[in-house]
Amino acid sequence: MIGLGLRPAGGAALRVLCLGAHCDDIEIGCGGTLLRLRAAHPECEIRWHVLTSDPERAEETRRSAALFGLDPADRSAVRIDAFRDGFLPWEGAAVKDAVLDARRDWSPDLIFTHARADRHQDHRVVSDLTWNVYRDHLVLEYEIPKWDGDLGQPGFYVDLDEETVSRKLQILGSVYTSQKAKAAFSLEAYRGLMALRGIEARAVSGFAEAFYARKLGLALP
Repeated sequence: MIGLGLRPAGGAALRVLCLGAHCDDIEIGCGGTLLRLRAAHPECEIRWHVLTSDPERAEETRRSAALFGLDPADRSAVRIDAFRDGFLPWEGAAVKDAVLDARRDWSPDLIFTHARADRHQDHRVVSDLTWNVYRDHLVLEYEIPKWDGDLGQPGFYVDLDEETVSRKLQILGSVYTSQKAKAAFSLEAYRGLMALRGIEARAVSGFAEAFYARKLGLALP
């Protein structure tokens, strides 16, 4: 079980970047961990970058970001691009420019992004660009349950207490009303996945979020 004792060099505030292809991906994939990070590091700077949206979904994301303690009016903190859902691979150059632009003059300590093996084409583009643009950073890849059946065996777990799990699901359910008719948008499934990962992590609380950590460095004294 991995704790959240992250400490940037020099005592600076922790900087966290969250990348998502769609307007609910960040919350589904790492929402509980973000709530824990905010509680453990109230001073941390969290930024979201969502690549696809329409006006309705963008407004939902702004409302959700505010509930996670971000300022939705600050475009550097909550950036929502309007690329077409499902077509990121075919808008590659413009999408990469957007990811590069978001990096300008700001370097995170920790990045959350999509898993490389995710079968959704938009998710894979975001994951690949994360590693392409951020080559010297700690990257954790989150998972999104869906019809593709592409869940794997992550090896990095963050335990979540019952209150955090309930808060994550409450935000998703109350904010993303545009998604409720979709079969893949299931609060029960999200809770079940956190319970499954909690078993794998032997979490005392019974819940966890899991990530793929493909490159981790250990600085020995």
